[in-house]
Amino acid sequence: MDLRPNDRTEGGSERRVLIAVVVLFAAVAALAAGDLVADFGEGTTFFHVVFEAAVVLTGLCGLWLGWRRMQSLASAERSAASALVALDATLHRARAEAEQWRTEARDLLQGLGAAIDRQLTRWQLTAAERDIAMLLLKGMSHKEIASLRNVGEATVRQQSRAIYQKAKVAGRHELAAFFLEDLVATPRP
Repeated sequence: MDLRPNDRTEGGSERRVLIAVVVLFAAVAALAAGDLVADFGEGTTFFHVVFEAAVVLTGLCGLWLGWRRMQSLASAERSAASALVALDATLHRARAEAEQWRTEARDLLQGLGAAIDRQLTRWQLTAAERDIAMLLLKGMSHKEIASLRNVGEATVRQQSRAIYQKAKVAGRHELAAFFLEDLVATPRP
């Protein structure tokens, strides 16, 4: 992954401007220094020499400050690139852990689903009652189940009562507790 700034990024744009400014200051310093040397050969006033020397020094200061800013930007870019690489590695590890957890959970959930289905069969529920029992365990309302199965809500209520009766539970909460009670750890006092 190329983390250097390019012309389309803020860092690339600032770098271009800084290079232009540094080149401009270098040119000013060089031209003023050349003129100063030429003026010494021709003889000039003290004020003119001081003025051109100040221009040369200003050009050199601008060159130095621009160069330092470019070095600072380069250091910040390296730090940002390093942080980005570290974040990318962390993200990659987190994604790998999440995928591993999903794989492990998928196997466990498939096993749990099969165990629940075996118990529903032991209770001698019909195929429709088993489907409804699974939807009840997922927390769906009678209205949602009716809509999903394209039947009336009264039909779902009647089938739910049959499920509770065959399972010898009082209602949805006891049905869920029958399967999930041992899965959730009891908090320790």
